[in-house]
Amino acid sequence: MFSRRSLHASVLALAIAGGLSGAVLAQASSGAATTHRQLWPKAASPATITDAKTEAFVTKLMSQMTVEEKVAQTIQADGASITPEELKHYRLGSVLVGGNSAPDGNDRASAQRWIEWINAFRAAALDNRGGHQEIPIIFGVDAVHGHNNVVGATIFPHNIGLGAARDPDLIRRIGAATAQEMAATGADWTFGPTVAVPRDVRWGRTYEGYAEDPEVVKTYAGPMTLGLQGALVAGKPLAAGHIAGSAKHFLGDGGTEDGKDQGDAKLPEAELIRLHNAGYPPAIDAGILSVMVSFSSWNGVKHTGNKSLLTDVLKGRMGFEGFVVGDWNAHGQVEGCTNTSCAQAYNAGMDMMMAPDSWKGLYDNTLAQVKAGQIPMARIDDAVRRILRVKVKAGLFENKRPLEGKLELLGAPEHRAIAREAVRKSLVLLKNEGVLPLKSSARILVAGDGADDIGKAAGGWTLTWQGTGNKNSDFPNGQSIFGGVAEAVKAGGGSAELSVTGDYKQKPDVAIVVFGENPYAEFQGDIATAEYQPGDKTDLALLKKLKAQGIPVVSVFLSGRPLWTNPEINASDAFVAAWLPGSEGGGVADVLIGDAAGKPRFDFKGKLSFSWPKRADQEPLNVGDKGYDPLFAYGYGLSYAKPGKVAVLSEESGVTSTAATNVDRYFIAGRAPNPWTLTTSGAVATKTIDAGAQENARQAVWTGEGQGLLAVSGRPVDLSRQTTGDMAVMLRYRVDASPEKPVSMAIGCGESCGATVDVTSTFSGAKIGEWRTAKIKLSCFRDKGADMTRVTAPFALMTSGRLSVTFTEIRLASNEGDAVCPTN
Repeated sequence: MFSRRSLHASVLALAIAGGLSGAVLAQASSGAATTHRQLWPKAASPATITDAKTEAFVTKLMSQMTVEEKVAQTIQADGASITPEELKHYRLGSVLVGGNSAPDGNDRASAQRWIEWINAFRAAALDNRGGHQEIPIIFGVDAVHGHNNVVGATIFPHNIGLGAARDPDLIRRIGAATAQEMAATGADWTFGPTVAVPRDVRWGRTYEGYAEDPEVVKTYAGPMTLGLQGALVAGKPLAAGHIAGSAKHFLGDGGTEDGKDQGDAKLPEAELIRLHNAGYPPAIDAGILSVMVSFSSWNGVKHTGNKSLLTDVLKGRMGFEGFVVGDWNAHGQVEGCTNTSCAQAYNAGMDMMMAPDSWKGLYDNTLAQVKAGQIPMARIDDAVRRILRVKVKAGLFENKRPLEGKLELLGAPEHRAIAREAVRKSLVLLKNEGVLPLKSSARILVAGDGADDIGKAAGGWTLTWQGTGNKNSDFPNGQSIFGGVAEAVKAGGGSAELSVTGDYKQKPDVAIVVFGENPYAEFQGDIATAEYQPGDKTDLALLKKLKAQGIPVVSVFLSGRPLWTNPEINASDAFVAAWLPGSEGGGVADVLIGDAAGKPRFDFKGKLSFSWPKRADQEPLNVGDKGYDPLFAYGYGLSYAKPGKVAVLSEESGVTSTAATNVDRYFIAGRAPNPWTLTTSGAVATKTIDAGAQENARQAVWTGEGQGLLAVSGRPVDLSRQTTGDMAVMLRYRVDASPEKPVSMAIGCGESCGATVDVTSTFSGAKIGEWRTAKIKLSCFRDKGADMTRVTAPFALMTSGRLSVTFTEIRLASNEGDAVCPTN
């Protein structure tokens, strides 16, 4: 094993070699974030939320509740961090399933197991102990594009594609189908609709928004609310097959500076209202039962602690009568708060705190603060009344779930038909040099790594938080884009050959190349520029390879945002923005492939709801802005009925520095991408080798003649959010010679800072020559003392004995139940 001192002398010396500072940028100073109520639009929850029967029931129940019970109602725990037995004792108001939580920690748990798991919590909450009617929990799930946590559910296109469809009725039907599939598995509440207006596509959550302009969300928020919840009726619960919704994230999460997740929206109040509040009044008017508050800030003040916004505006001016819920430990970011103590957020107007793993400490401290008068009892009573009101309207006290267990609703044919329609309507045709539509009688090559990958087409928030690691078998009711193409050409007498690399047995008439962004979710998807594949033009090479062989190329681009793709568009005869279409790849084939004679079966309907950049350095780029100069403007979209020409595009990206913010990729495609450098020290040497592709791997050989260090180092980056998000350092490797002595993996964070873990078993247990993947949790290093806010060496490997390892990839990855803290 290596001492902390030896780590300082090696990894950390490399990490700070360039004179890089380990200082952390100071948080933006708090500015005035109070509001002028008269500027805000008026809205009102329907009177059917606060009908006399509901209020009388709530009043009677509250009169029987202790202060302990009331405080418990205001706290929500994650299902992975609380047991039914604990819930029996604490009687919290809610349980949620986070992006990486699932029954038994199994992201691929069966739908029946989901029912059993949810009902175990439900039964614990209703366990009778006398005194008054027991209070049910409300079980919340991030069902943001269908019931996306459950295997077999219909996965609809992400919101960015739905925005391109410009079809409010379609949105209502998607909401209704999602609600039915959730109800079938026993869930009560979805954290949707998302009504953000993303104003900078560098933000990793851009695809969760419908459009860069508020016009689309204005028309969608109400229909989605009604689709999920149905119309509210006085004195009655939600109709069968409907569930509670939550408009999110209040407010301005899409307008943060430089597109940073959980950042600061620095803009005047009038702009905050005009751009970012557009979706809330129609959702409130339609009866939305909860509103989720954003992690982010407005002019330096965290929304979770902003009384002016939460109490004066949302509950006052806009008349919201449901309850306000926080995001994942967001209260801990309020000035003066921690994850386990935040009277400020309660007093600002928060009704329910999402305290996934901090719930127990938060309960204890909040109870003490209420008893001490730091949180007025009237404030707690208001929060509890709102929560109980929603539980009554959701029908939770009646405990009747007529759709629960009807698992045939998951991926039901009628739901898949809606999803396929949504895919067709969301496609945007950017270029077509007469190659589309394709004849179904043609011989078609389908290439690219997205061609037969439903997981890539579905994107983030699919089975897992980041949406990574999914296989087609995880979508038993789905169809890949290749599957849809093959089905279409079979019906027309043609043929379809699948080849990710673009090789073929017989020269095709045309190639459809499906490529684009790999799945990501919040913050992990933040990028520095709008350039697609900066420094690694693998997909462009594939397009050029096919074009050089005289094969017409149709590009189907999968992405959660518009990106600078001028070289790829130039190398394509047709270019289609398919966004993240989900599980119904047949919807792509419906539009691309006509009948045997080439007559269209469906035309392109989609119009850009986000401006397409002319250069990679144009962000933010929004319609109506001064100097607005996109490649393809907001509202652009060609069709068979209305074609157009696209000239050869400039391939100058406009980005002068490639040392952009890259916090998660350390070695990929045979190199360490900026700002990282792969370095060695001591008795280790490396050489470049081929491992399935030309020079895509690096072999490291330790001679055993003293300590050898292999490290990735660079300027300091903040990985604290990735650490709390339970992410891991992922290494794809093979062992060529087993270790003779202990092997340590390290993270460095500047002088006198760093941590190691023993990973000997990771390498000694590997079969020689066998490719493997290891994921080591970032929290392992944090728990051993590393400062994750200023990481200068995110990966290092050390041993003093002989060892030979070849690796092709080192990066951060989502923990999908497969990340560990190694023990020996």
